[in-house]
Amino acid sequence: MGAAMEGKRSFGEFFKARRTALGLTLRRFCQENGLDPGNISKLERGLAAPPRGEKLEAYARALKLRKESDEWYEFFDLAAAEAGRIPKEILEEDQIVAKLPALFRTLRGQKVSDEQIEDLIRLIRSH
Repeated sequence: MGAAMEGKRSFGEFFKARRTALGLTLRRFCQENGLDPGNISKLERGLAAPPRGEKLEAYARALKLRKESDEWYEFFDLAAAEAGRIPKEILEEDQIVAKLPALFRTLRGQKVSDEQIEDLIRLIRSH
């Protein structure tokens, strides 16, 4: 399912694709997991911000995402990105955090040295 789930998409699109891949209607999914269909519908349509913490983990379990699988990380990364947060695993890596300013400058189109870019690439590949 990993390759089918890949691609540029929003948290809500990922959520809905995963739920439908389980063969569940919105109503059935919510009934089975004790969730409010209105809230889940808003999440899937991008009208509500992704939750964090225990609520997000509960959604991941309801969607039957295997902990620490590619889909698990994509789910949490999409949630963090839409909320404007950097995933916690990234923040726990001091070497990566130290390189983030160079990454941000690059993304803004500001001048970053080739050496800084190569350092960042090596660091990312090593993790």
